[in-house]
Amino acid sequence: MALLGALVCCLVAAGLGRPGLGMPLAPAGGPSPAPTAGQFWHVTDLHLDPTYHITDDHTKVCASSKGANASNPGPFGDVLCDSPYDLILSAFDFIKNSGQEASFMIWTGDSPPHVPVHELSTEIVINVIANMTATIQNLFPNRQVFPALGNHDYWPQDQLPVVTSRVYNAVADLWEPWLDEEALHTLRKGGFYSQKVSPNLNLRIISLNTNLYYGPNIMTLNKTDPADQFEWLENTLNISQQNNEKVYIIAHIPVGYLPYSGGTMAMREFYNEKLIEIFRKYGNIIAGQFYGHTHRDSIMVLSDTKGSPINSLFVAPAVTPVKSVLQKQTNNPGIRLFQYDPHDYKLLDMLQYYLNLTDANLKGESNWELEYVLTQTYNIEDLQPKSLYGLAKQFATPGNEQFMKYYKYFFVSYDSSVICDEKCKAYQICAILSLDHISYKDCLKQHYIKHHP
Repeated sequence: MALLGALVCCLVAAGLGRPGLGMPLAPAGGPSPAPTAGQFWHVTDLHLDPTYHITDDHTKVCASSKGANASNPGPFGDVLCDSPYDLILSAFDFIKNSGQEASFMIWTGDSPPHVPVHELSTEIVINVIANMTATIQNLFPNRQVFPALGNHDYWPQDQLPVVTSRVYNAVADLWEPWLDEEALHTLRKGGFYSQKVSPNLNLRIISLNTNLYYGPNIMTLNKTDPADQFEWLENTLNISQQNNEKVYIIAHIPVGYLPYSGGTMAMREFYNEKLIEIFRKYGNIIAGQFYGHTHRDSIMVLSDTKGSPINSLFVAPAVTPVKSVLQKQTNNPGIRLFQYDPHDYKLLDMLQYYLNLTDANLKGESNWELEYVLTQTYNIEDLQPKSLYGLAKQFATPGNEQFMKYYKYFFVSYDSSVICDEKCKAYQICAILSLDHISYKDCLKQHYIKHHP
């Protein structure tokens, strides 16, 4: 089934309600906490595979399995495949029917599937992003949405350019209902923008194109400031500071180190260090940072050069459950809701929802559930940097039960028997606490290397 042809069915379905999709369920522990604050949703890494279909030949269930046998395909997907449309629709249906009042949504990129380059094209990538945009706009006609581009939201993947392009222009046209003229101007120019959140006029969203800093992007090799985004970011933060605004940073590829791979940054080191420098400089006005890309659920705490925590960062898990044949673990599909203080935009709490994919496929219905409430699960006061820093220090103690929970949630409760050995734990702890090269090296020395010379 051709990818482009397969998109047609999805676009038709986008306008239709379907039974058995996304009906909200109260968690086992009772109803969700009543909002005493502002709220917003975060969705990421939808990775639609329009070719997904149930067939007896498991090598042909989806293009994203790349010829491998799908393990246990059902109506809501398979762990060797990217998202069928019904999975994505079930997530948005759940948000719509959850009863949670939210003032906006952030959507941090990656709509197309993980397939070989020759199976996609600029036209197909734009069509997939258009499909996902139409789905969101149909279900939430009055919801303010702030998108960010992902490394797969381009063709060839990862190669996002430093000048205007067909994709940048196309997404600006698609996202025009959500963004103002100035935001659309910089989006067309370099894939990034900033905009105030109405009616919270002292809150600004800055949507960065961190794909410009991604290792595989050859378009930005040897460039010190691709698309002049660093200069623009500093200017934007400087104006926000002068105007007493608070800022939420959103982007696809996160700063810092990958928690599952020792010593590997998510982006090129030069760019990471530059971003960290800017975030430290304006840490007093940045009220939160939100990323995707890894498909896993993790936190980070940015500290200043003296070691004091100044910023909370959150990497949200993917909606797609996809993994490669060689990977043992993957994630259940996840979406999340943040709660913030409407006076100063401080982050108060986060509710992580998930779909038990095995269960959903077995029952033929998508019962999205509350997986955990961050402050309740870890017994912390709020999502402020000091609270998360204290939590990470707890994690670091030997045999810490809080960390065992954190590691289970890292995979969105995909496998409760999963074990993180000493080396694995050191990588996780240092990824949370140390976002720049020097502090990360020191952290590994403290938590692992000194015990294993």
